[in-house]
Amino acid sequence: MNKKKGLNLDIYYTPHQIKEAKMIKLNKIIKYLIYSDLIFYSGWGLISPIFALYLVDSLKLTAFVVGMAAAVHLITRSLLRVPFGMQADKSQKIAFRFMFWGLLVAALVPLGYISAASSAHIYALQALLGASLAMSTAGWTSIFAKHMDKGKESTEWGVDAVAVGLGPGIAGAVGGITVTLFSFNLVFAIVALAGLLGAFLLLFIKKEILAKQTGTGELFVHHELRRLKKARIN
Repeated sequence: MNKKKGLNLDIYYTPHQIKEAKMIKLNKIIKYLIYSDLIFYSGWGLISPIFALYLVDSLKLTAFVVGMAAAVHLITRSLLRVPFGMQADKSQKIAFRFMFWGLLVAALVPLGYISAASSAHIYALQALLGASLAMSTAGWTSIFAKHMDKGKESTEWGVDAVAVGLGPGIAGAVGGITVTLFSFNLVFAIVALAGLLGAFLLLFIKKEILAKQTGTGELFVHHELRRLKKARIN
């Protein structure tokens, strides 16, 4: 019998539905990592449909520069991802620093787009973006993998995939509308703000991440036991 504050869930849901609802419940660290991803990448989703247009129409650059800008970002990010990952695997402290500072630096890149005046400026900003995202992703994946709930690994990766797919997808439409009604600069400012929010959100789980662990997927046993005891009382 499943009860909470006198409510008998068995009356309204089948045992299978109750089990499925419990399976998707996420621990605090995983939830905040996904929230951070959702906010940060939704912000960057605003830029996706309009960045090439900005380079060509506003900065009067060529299609060649658009292609090279994308290449600089992705090549830099790819080349640095494994080296950063090897360092992040050494400790959760290093992983957290990479994750936080990487997102923080990446969040400031859109402000650079506002003042950019040449292809060289764009290439430099794209290289900085690639390096910072390689750093943040290395730290993020290290922490996420070590703090997943046992038996829910695919579900938790799936929830994050939904967040970084659906959020930016909706934001893409919003970005186009915002540029049409207002300006590119406003979009870049919003992206920077969203990025900073996504980065600082991670500070709420810094203590838990750096706390002593008993192993992958088993988070802070004393904390979990206290939570379960409280749930039983309620």
